[in-house]
Formats: sequence, C-alpha cells, structure tokens
Amino acid sequence: MNLKYLPLLFLTIFFINVNAQSPKNETLFSVDDEPVYVSEFIRVYNKNLDLVQDESQKDVDEYLKLFTNYKIKLKEAKALELDKKPTYIRELANYKKQLAKNYITDTKVTEALIKEAYERVSYDVKASHILIKLSQDASPADTLSAYNSIVDYRNRALKEGFENVRKAVHNGQTIYGEDLGYFTGFKMVYKFESVAFNTPVGEISQPFRTNFGYHIVFVQDKRKSRGERTVAHIMLIDKDNEAPVEKAEDKIKDIYKKIQQGESFENLAKQFSDDTNSAPNGGKLSPFSSGQLNSIEFEDVAFGLEKSGDISAPFKTSFGWHIVKLIDKKPIAPFEDMKPELEQMVTRDSRSKLIDEALYSKLYNKYKIGDNKMVLKYFETILNDSIFSHTWKLPVDFQGDKPLVKIGNKQLYFKDFGDYLLKYQRGLASKSSYANVIDKAYKTYLNNNLVEYQEDNLEFEDEEFANIVSEYRDGLLLFDLMQSTIWSIGSTDSLGLQSYYNSHKANYFYPERLDAVVASSNSEKTIKKVANLLEENKSINDIKSIINSNDKVDIIFTVDTLEVGHQSLPKNFEAKKGVSKIYKYHDAFTVVKVNSVIPQEPKTFEQSKGAVISDYQAYKEEEWLNELHKKYTLKINDDALMRVKSQLKKK
Repeated sequence: MNLKYLPLLFLTIFFINVNAQSPKNETLFSVDDEPVYVSEFIRVYNKNLDLVQDESQKDVDEYLKLFTNYKIKLKEAKALELDKKPTYIRELANYKKQLAKNYITDTKVTEALIKEAYERVSYDVKASHILIKLSQDASPADTLSAYNSIVDYRNRALKEGFENVRKAVHNGQTIYGEDLGYFTGFKMVYKFESVAFNTPVGEISQPFRTNFGYHIVFVQDKRKSRGERTVAHIMLIDKDNEAPVEKAEDKIKDIYKKIQQGESFENLAKQFSDDTNSAPNGGKLSPFSSGQLNSIEFEDVAFGLEKSGDISAPFKTSFGWHIVKLIDKKPIAPFEDMKPELEQMVTRDSRSKLIDEALYSKLYNKYKIGDNKMVLKYFETILNDSIFSHTWKLPVDFQGDKPLVKIGNKQLYFKDFGDYLLKYQRGLASKSSYANVIDKAYKTYLNNNLVEYQEDNLEFEDEEFANIVSEYRDGLLLFDLMQSTIWSIGSTDSLGLQSYYNSHKANYFYPERLDAVVASSNSEKTIKKVANLLEENKSINDIKSIINSNDKVDIIFTVDTLEVGHQSLPKNFEAKKGVSKIYKYHDAFTVVKVNSVIPQEPKTFEQSKGAVISDYQAYKEEEWLNELHKKYTLKINDDALMRVKSQLKKK
C-alpha cells in the first residue's frame, strides 16, 4: 500500500487510538458486547478536535456517530481476518521499524548533526573534483594504486592548476573530472559535503575516499544561501492549435509593454495568465528556496531580481513564457523553523551512519554487552577458504548449543550466529583474514539484534510509541477494509457504475460556455473604439493594427471557448450572442464579443466517469454501513453519554 494515502485516511478517522482500557473505566458503548470506554472517547475527541474541518462534527453526537461507525468497521475487518494478511503484517512491521528510529536514536548526536546541517544549508559551495572510481571491495593493490594516483593528481594540480588537470585526466569511465557548480547541504554524500565545506576557498583538499572511490576537491567559492523568494508571474503556454494572432511569445511581449506603460501587473495576471492556480491571486506563487522548483531558468531569473517590485523581461522555460515580479526576499529561515525538516533529512542521509553508531553504543551500555573476543576465537577456528567462494558449511561437530550473548531477556546461541555466517558469506567479495571476517560479521549481527530487541520491546517501554503504533495498526486495517469493500468498486463493478450513471444523469453536465473574443484596455476611449470595430466584424489582426502602435500596446485579446465565470470575463457578465456593453474590470475596461453561446449539455458516461465513481462509492458505503449496523449490535450507555457531554461542555 502507498503510504502517502495514510495521512488523509487518518484525518478521516481522526487518529482514533484503540488501546485496551482498564476494566474500571465506564463503558460508553459496546459493539457485540465488546466495550468502548468513556476515557478513550474523551481522549480522542479532545486530541482531534482541531483536525475537524466540519463544525458539525465537533458536536458530541455527530462525533459519536463517526466513532461508532469506525469501531463497527474495525469489527468487520477483524471478522474478515484482514489483520492476518501477510501484506498487512509486513506493512505494520515496516512502519514500526521506521517509527522506532525516532524513539531509539541518540538524541545528542542527532541534535549536533542537525545544527551542522543548518550551517551547511545556510551556504552554497562552488567546487569541482577529480574522482578515481574504486569499488568498496577493491583489492589492497587496487586501493593503493588509486590512492597513489589521486595523490599524484593533487600534486600536479598544485603546479599546473586544478582545472587544467581536471580536464586532462577525465575519461568518463574510471576517472571523472567534473565542475559541480554551486551546491549546498544534502546535495552530495555526507563525506564529500564535509570535505567541500571544510576546505578553504581557493584550495585543494587532501585525498579522501567515499563509496565511489578517491576524490580531491577544489573549492572555488562559498556564498551565503540565496534564501527564499516570493514572486508573482504571468505565464502563457504555447498551444499547438492556436491561431497566429494568439502566439504566446507575441502575447507575452504585448503584456510586457503594457506593464512598462504602467498597467497593473496583478490585474494583467488575473486576466491573461495561463497558470490558473496563481492567476486569481495576481500571479503570486508560494515562497520557494533555491533548488525547490523544477526550472533552473525560472529560479535564476527570480533570484536575479534585487528589489521588491522589480519585474523581469519575458523569458521562456519548459513550462511556457513568463514575466516575473519580485514581491519579497528573505534570508534562510531561523534554525528552529527549519529544525523538523532538517531532522528528517539528516536521518535519511548518509550522515545517519553516525547516528547509527551512537545508537549501537547506547544499546551496548543499556544491555550491558561485554567483550566476546574469546568466544569469537572459536568461530575463527572453524572457518576455511571456502567461505570466500560462498560454499563454507558449519562443521559436523559444531557447538551450536553454547550461549553466545544475552540481550535483555533474549539469549542468543552459537547456532544463531553460525546460521548468520552461512548467509553472510554470500556478500564476501574479496579475501581477508578469518579474524577480520568474524569481527565484521559479529558486529553487524550484534547491532542488528540489539536494534531488533529494542524495537520489539519499545511498545512496553514507551507509552507514546505504543499509542502511535496502535493508531497506525487500526488505520492500516481500515484502509485495507475500505480498499477491498468500497474503493475498488470503480474497477470491479462496471455494471453498477453504468446503472448509477443512468439513474443520475442530471447530475453530470457541462456548464454553459461561450465562443468569445475578450478585449481589454486601460483606456475607455480605446475600448469603445474596439467595440465598434468588433460590431463591424473586423478581424483581430486588423483591430490590433489600428489600435496598437509599434511601441505601445493599448489592447490585448483573449480568444477561446470560455466557461461562464472564467477569469477573463467580467463579474455578472450577461451571456448572450453579440458585442457586450463595456465593463470596468480589474482596473481595466473590457468588451466581449460572443460568437455563440454553447448551452449546458449532459456529459457522457466516459466524460463523467471520475465523478460517477466518487458518487457511487459514497452511495455504496452508506448501504454497506447500514448492513453492518444490522450485523453488529451497538448499545450506547445513555447515562455515560450525558456525563461525557457535560464534561466536554465545561471545557
């Protein structure tokens, strides 16, 4: 299941926590004699009050309906044994493992890395590098050869210039010499990032190794982060079927001239921008930082504007033609504001290995793990070279029943580690000493078991963790139930969908539309002249040649099939064929020539299928819930409910 749908699901069910309650609690209601307690209802009601968008759901009776429906659905899910499905069990286990990381990591190390990350994202580094590729399991001879070569390149670069050497040695296969441009924190692997940020400008780093091989880095520049920009834009999209008069490039240039003539950027955006999300707000976009947009060209123009109110010349990106206006510029956000985001990034980044090492150290101390070198000597004695060809087997007289290490209440034996070694050998790619093989294998084995034991017991040690897991457990179960019962209807019940559409055709239609020409000018005199020319059936090209001069744009046209209420049409526009009266709209004057009025018309089944599926699912869910209420007996303790209402009312 895709995890991205779960937050929406949880909002729908209000993050209901169904941990078992004390028998001493008063029962609010029961589903087939399974009690649900007052304390649980009050807790989830208060916890999720701020998440409720519909004011009616804040009413206790309305909330109780949602809550009882939720409990009945869970009852059905368990009756169908959805909680025993392997996919459900696997998904829950994965979530618990993921969530547990937030509870068992070393917070001091994490905090230090977050602060360092903030310092890194506060700057951009411009650098180039030379890389000699080298695999992680390269032989000692190959490793030494690569190291000696990178040292030689550094010495040459100090004498000949880094860029000269970089270009000379690059072959794109085993040696890479690349100009990386500007980058900030989290854009490179952690070790590479650290070297780049710690190397002074104008200097070449010492050789260092990452998972890719040996590098040297030349730092060309460091600058403060460009921070955050808020801009507005007018965007026109090139349309394949557009008439020559409506070419986006020509139209954006006409709009730019009108801006230079003093017309309002915001009003022009409202009238003409093809970005329907931002156009109603005068073209204003949400604030963004460097690297957040999918267009380097757009970012460069936006960050190139210096003062609020500055406006760019028209330019093109892969999305269309733009004019950008700078509204606000801010430096990088304060640390506390960025901290939650940085924490997530740190735990997903290669620097998380430092967090892992700190965690293992903490668990070693928590579970009092001692030195096991003498025990491991035994495993060295039973190895042979077949382990490097992945064919090694445990000896016949293997002492599998001997205790190896104890973690909390869990005892591990020689057999457990022996079985692990049988699998571990498959990953060995090069020879090394038996002691080295055992040492690495045991560390990985022990670390994995320490974390696994901590995760398995976290629900008994941390109440908050237990509550969140319980919420997810039942939310995931409900998701599976709804998916199999209701949400799959769109792909499984084609006859039902068609029948529902046939019974509700009146709900699915195209609104009234206009085949129209909209003319806009900031001059009432001009628009009156245009209205007369439209009455004379003059072409748009003829009108533009009459009205607009080479260096001044007095009129802009929009030619399209428009829904009544389109942004280009004045408010309260009277939809009828012919040339309209003149309207004052967005601080400009507008006249509309309606060539034809396309009346409201019904949509076919295919044209309205998305809406039909949504409506049909809602209809089937209501039917299904009625059946569940007949299947399961719901008993509400009215006296307890009265006390709940009284208690919540006081708050």
